[in-house]
Amino acid sequence: MNERYFKWYSPNLNRETEMLVFGHAGYPVVLFPTSMGSFYENKDMGLIESVRWYLEQGLIQIYCPDSIDKDSFYNKHIHPYHRIENHDWYDKMVCHEIVEKIKHNSPSGKVIMAGCSFGGYHAANFAFRHPGYVSHLFSMSGIFNIKSYLDGFHNDTVFYHTPDNFLPGFNDYELWNMDIVLGTSNWDICFDANLKMSKVLSQKIWDTG
Repeated sequence: MNERYFKWYSPNLNRETEMLVFGHAGYPVVLFPTSMGSFYENKDMGLIESVRWYLEQGLIQIYCPDSIDKDSFYNKHIHPYHRIENHDWYDKMVCHEIVEKIKHNSPSGKVIMAGCSFGGYHAANFAFRHPGYVSHLFSMSGIFNIKSYLDGFHNDTVFYHTPDNFLPGFNDYELWNMDIVLGTSNWDICFDANLKMSKVLSQKIWDTG
């Protein structure tokens, strides 16, 4: 199984960032780590090995970027304004430094977004904010509201990084071209969040009927 390591200076983050890429060809999948996880987490936890056949057959390529959760949502030493600002720069990094460079590796000119837990938030938040770049979303036990990480602080940036807030009024037609899977279970602590998001998406279908 082909594996490559990348490290580069990110002009959006104003620091170096890292990423592992698995597979030699195929549909591009951006797979985020869980809360405060690193770019090698999905490999270490066996998730990459579980899809070895698809990678070796050249059906998919998986891109595992590093996270900056420790410097954004989980950094209680800085003001919430700077937490969400740092996350906004991370969103720009993923968009302009990764997705825009790999999207043409697929027939659709789009990518798949995926992640578990807080990685599910990253995948869903990016997909819903930038539906023109995303053909499929797989959010597994994800959350869709990050206000609890910001100590009550709110501004437009917070709003537009909180999918269950901005989606009801968001009408980009590309949303209807996306296949969306919200993975959860009865014992998932994020079950209610996923149920709520499912209702938000279902309501949009009825509204545009």
